[in-house]
Amino acid sequence: MTTLTETTHPGGFLVWEAFRDYTRETVTVASGTLDPGTVLGKITASGKYAAHDPAAVDGTETAVAVLWGKADATGGDVPAVALVRGPAIVNRHDLVFAGTPSAGEITAAHAALLAVGILVR
Repeated sequence: MTTLTETTHPGGFLVWEAFRDYTRETVTVASGTLDPGTVLGKITASGKYAAHDPAAVDGTETAVAVLWGKADATGGDVPAVALVRGPAIVNRHDLVFAGTPSAGEITAAHAALLAVGILVR
């Protein structure tokens, strides 16, 4: 019997949002192959987004958004939709973090998302 594996879906992390036309924006993803639900940081120098990296010093050390759908920026910048402000609630179990952040770094990312109105439950 064939085993089927369901992958992540665009917006699958979202529990609730007030107004999608307000909470989401098209952003520019600068690097990487990112899955839906990836926590993003904003590169200060360019205003582009990349995977949140707590060890960085380029702006991506602060979580500011959640990627809506898959984005492949390995060949260069790509446009993508992201949840950039609240009011919104997301499922913490469906968020994707690059690398292996510590529990403290994940808690700090959740707090940073709350600062932009995205509540992690």
